[in-house]
Amino acid sequence: MWEVSKRRFLQAGGIAALEATFSPAALAQGARDNWTVPAPLQKRMYRTAIDIAKKKIRGGPGDPAFPKPFLDAAFSTNIFLWDTCFIAAYAKYHQAELPIANALDNFYARQEADGFICREYTETGLPVWPKDHPISINPPLFAFAELELYGQSKDRDRLAFAYPMLKRFFDFLHRTYRCDDGLYFSDAVGSGMDNIPRYPDGWTDDHAGLPIHPNFPKRFNYTGLNAAWNRQGRSVDFSAQMALFADNLGVIAGLLGETADRPLYAQVHADIDAAVNRHCWNEADGFYYDLGYGAQIRRKHIGMFWVMLAGIVPPDRLARMLGHLTDPGQFWRTIPVASWPADQTGFSPVGTYWMGSVWAPTNYMTIRGLERCGQHALATRLARQYYWSLAQVFEATGTFWENYAPDALSKGNIARPDFCGWTGLAPIALYHEFIA
Repeated sequence: MWEVSKRRFLQAGGIAALEATFSPAALAQGARDNWTVPAPLQKRMYRTAIDIAKKKIRGGPGDPAFPKPFLDAAFSTNIFLWDTCFIAAYAKYHQAELPIANALDNFYARQEADGFICREYTETGLPVWPKDHPISINPPLFAFAELELYGQSKDRDRLAFAYPMLKRFFDFLHRTYRCDDGLYFSDAVGSGMDNIPRYPDGWTDDHAGLPIHPNFPKRFNYTGLNAAWNRQGRSVDFSAQMALFADNLGVIAGLLGETADRPLYAQVHADIDAAVNRHCWNEADGFYYDLGYGAQIRRKHIGMFWVMLAGIVPPDRLARMLGHLTDPGQFWRTIPVASWPADQTGFSPVGTYWMGSVWAPTNYMTIRGLERCGQHALATRLARQYYWSLAQVFEATGTFWENYAPDALSKGNIARPDFCGWTGLAPIALYHEFIA
């Protein structure tokens, strides 16, 4: 069935349709060279990324909140959940010198009795958001991160240590964020994609928020919460991330011999698969959309491609999804992949954070999702072109950036430098997995 989808994709133009669209000389040269980066530059990028990451190690003896040295997200003095989990996907190759397990343990140590783990903690170890606030969570990627580490270390004891905490966190999210229709909800900030508009169609953002919708779970303490936080519907990305979480827990359970747990996670995965494909797929557009109040929110964004890594996009829908991904008029810009498509109102050619910028975590998610869907050639093409693009910016600036402009070989217009941080995914993880 995957071959049928691949054939349809190629017949629709596929990668060949991209070749004729790139006009800048640098991009043309990159295409002719198969997006090749000279070996000395590869090594310099790799070493620089390691050096930057090591400078971001914090904590240790004398730190009352974080007594073990840990690899930090490099965003602020706070620690962040999904940043840390994506950092694991490259720090896995250097676990002795980049203490990423300690960074994950900082969150586990603060898990509350009901399973809650906040998406952000202060430098003193306090949660930034109370658990009864609906946007107190980030993409739940701890199990993904632990499997990334295990893939290199084969440390079964580490999995056994983390597994009970992962289970409790999954249970908390499942009972707290799941709506009656089987989808999960989050807002822009909670999703990690801060300034993407997630509110339902037909509503003008007056910054006063929306009333609490009856479909939302009743488990939150909404008393005293200003409605301004509520601008979202049920989200494809968080629903798919929960499917991925269930799938990853099933894998970990199998590795640990916890066979009794596996049917539950398989059932949750199947339920989310059914809900996303029933409520969020738009047959006319060939794309997934978040679900608003009675209707789909027909805005495309990078979060929709989580369905690939979660393993919940049917083969007969994949080719149409890839058509959007590889369309230079949408997501596949000068540097792919834009977080917000160019054919949609609000797209910023210079980035403007999540309104177009190209981000390492979502690119890595997309690449890994393509791999899971059997699209190895396209995954390789995206990895190599993205790596090549960052190499050009690295040569010009000497560093790595929080995000990159979609329509130029440049950093994004709102981007921190020396960001390793999750941008280390490109010079380290992609190097190991697609370049070396």
